[in-house]
Amino acid sequence: MATAKQCYYEILGVVKTASADDLKKAYRKLAMQHHPDKNPGDKEAEHKFKVLSEAYEILRDEQKRAAYDRYGHAAFEQGGGGGGQGGFGFGGGFADIFDEMFGDIMGRRGGGRTSGRGQDTRYNMEITLEEAFFGKKAELKIPSSIACESCKGSGSKGGAAPSTCPTCRGAGKMRSQQGFFTVERTCPTCHGGGQVITDPCAKCGGAGRTRKEKALEVTIPAGVEEGTRIRLAGEGEAGLNGSPPGDLYIFLAIAPHRIFQREGANLFMRMPIPMHIAALGGDLEMPAVDGGRVKVNIPKGCQQGHRFRLKGKGMTVLRSTARGDMFLEAAVEVPVNLTDKQKKLLQEFAKESDSRTYSPESTSFLERVKEFFTDAAE
Repeated sequence: MATAKQCYYEILGVVKTASADDLKKAYRKLAMQHHPDKNPGDKEAEHKFKVLSEAYEILRDEQKRAAYDRYGHAAFEQGGGGGGQGGFGFGGGFADIFDEMFGDIMGRRGGGRTSGRGQDTRYNMEITLEEAFFGKKAELKIPSSIACESCKGSGSKGGAAPSTCPTCRGAGKMRSQQGFFTVERTCPTCHGGGQVITDPCAKCGGAGRTRKEKALEVTIPAGVEEGTRIRLAGEGEAGLNGSPPGDLYIFLAIAPHRIFQREGANLFMRMPIPMHIAALGGDLEMPAVDGGRVKVNIPKGCQQGHRFRLKGKGMTVLRSTARGDMFLEAAVEVPVNLTDKQKKLLQEFAKESDSRTYSPESTSFLERVKEFFTDAAE
């Protein structure tokens, strides 16, 4: 008497209304737990892994899931679609699922030739504001995977050409009938490459790549901003078995500056002004981001917070000959540590001062204060 098969949803520990994402998470967790590579020689774990893979193979496909929800296991029993009849056996149909979800985490079985571009690499780089203004050439040393020198990236000993996969005969895919459906899967032996390595390179173990620190020169263009991304094509991780390499992405950060604050192409700076210059007027020299100096004419009676705009003295604009502006905010300094003579002079100044001496803003404020106290006394 045949034993009733366990519900696929129960096998994965999810409800029947589980989303595709829930199914994937449940399978990933259980597959990692019962994978044969983590449980060598454990037949029960191997069987459990086959059953999990069979369940996920059906439920991850919308059409097959709909057929299962309507007909149950009977939808796949005709034509050898069940787990014990070649459809999802160990090393069979689930290989492409596991490969898709786990990649090289557990290692691939069968010594197949895996095709696929190398991974992209990210490198975070901090530069100064001056370097962002002028641009620069930088030398980088980045740990990366490179094509194996011994086998020239082929993965085969001596760089020999790989052999045609005996399982799929070079097609990279296999087909099987499962009930109402014809299912096409990635070949479990060559993982879609159509070729296998029969004599792996001893240096790279057949992967076609090794780890090495790579020296690169990168050009930082003038005018770059915080978060600018520079792409170096083909400088990422080497691909497996001679596949194309990924790209290297350099993300730029601008270090805080001790004088300037930057907003786009414009620069901002607080400009301390001695009280006597603010009152009498005069010229001050201020630093510029290009290393030079700029002369600023301070008008008589300059007030706190007054903003000066110096056109074309800001940052370089990326891929342009234009420059932003520099804005200087007046910060009038009140003198401290006065000598006795200076105190007397200020006292004499105070005696000689009246409403005409103060700025319009101060005069207006003092008048409002006087009105306030007058109204409060009434």
